[in-house]
Amino acid sequence: MRDNRPALGVGMVGYAFMGRVHSQAWRSVGAFFDLPVRPEMAVLSGRSAERTAAAAARLGWAAVETDWKELVNRDDVAIVDICTPGDSHAEIAIAALEAGKHVLCEKPLANTVAEAEAMTAAATAAAAKGVRSMVAFNYRRVPAVALARKLVAEGRIGEVRHARAVYLQDWITDPEFPLVWRLQKDKAGSGALGDIGAHIIDTVGFVTGQRIDGVSAITETFVKERPLAEESAGLAASGGTARGPVTVDDAALFIARLSGGGLASFEATRFATGRKNALRIEVNGSRGSLYFDFEAMNELWFHDATLPDEEGGFRRVLVTEATHPYVGAWWPPGHGLGYEHTFTHEVKDFLEAIAAGQDPSPSFADGLRVQRVLAAVEQSAAQDSRYVRVEES
Repeated sequence: MRDNRPALGVGMVGYAFMGRVHSQAWRSVGAFFDLPVRPEMAVLSGRSAERTAAAAARLGWAAVETDWKELVNRDDVAIVDICTPGDSHAEIAIAALEAGKHVLCEKPLANTVAEAEAMTAAATAAAAKGVRSMVAFNYRRVPAVALARKLVAEGRIGEVRHARAVYLQDWITDPEFPLVWRLQKDKAGSGALGDIGAHIIDTVGFVTGQRIDGVSAITETFVKERPLAEESAGLAASGGTARGPVTVDDAALFIARLSGGGLASFEATRFATGRKNALRIEVNGSRGSLYFDFEAMNELWFHDATLPDEEGGFRRVLVTEATHPYVGAWWPPGHGLGYEHTFTHEVKDFLEAIAAGQDPSPSFADGLRVQRVLAAVEQSAAQDSRYVRVEES
């Protein structure tokens, strides 16, 4: 049967961890969602011709480029998906937008506020010509998180008074773990703060519908030096000990005021021994509370404080019904979803917005707002936790 939907060629830059999950999303989205357009995995870009070709064959891309600029200029590419370290986001995104390509960019949007501002300005100019852009905060697309947002928006927990969010991992607790790019400020921008803290900043804003007005913060780097990543294998064999400085934070904690008057606390660390991917959010309101933990991602805990005391307390909602956000496209009730599904939902929403001629969410402006919070946290931590107001455009 002929498919008459418009085809949109996708070009993706980067093929490591994020490239793999984005590839999974592009491969699966059309099989589960009834889309108004047909995405085609046209080309993958990476610096090594051999490695890029191998990744393209494994992940399902039709062609390869070793220069992202060539990818951006290809006629068969309508969407540019950026899955590179943060130091290249601005250059690639701005070039793609100016070339008339829709852009999906991994988070955080950039490494600095100035870069994020330039990207947002380019996105605004491109939107006037029908070109769309979105920053990839995938945890918004967890069905339980989307349900939490819906309940807050409907007033089910009343006035938001508290939000507390943590993102706990432990993958670099070993001091001999190598000095990968995520531990270098010039490539990553910041450490746990930007890598995983950006997620909880965005998710709290998404669920509560409120901005962060100001912060008081502290950061710490527990392991100051690590083996050089590119040399560690050879040095281990020869007994060498070449090391380099860790130039980002290992952990960040901050308190904040929300725009609606509530208080919030945030903790992001990659040194929470035993915690693998514990993104947890609790919101307390005048009429109830919500609690979510990504390590049990198909569950949302809800407390309705308007009920009599004998009926009160948190109750577990298994978010697997067809009427829950996104879930109807997948499996029967009780058959849980996983991490990779959040990216499929992300791509689905992006494609639908493009087809409808609408600006998708979260926008580059949303990504800029998160970037300004990250900058305020770093400024506060550098000034003995002094309260710093978050800059607004």
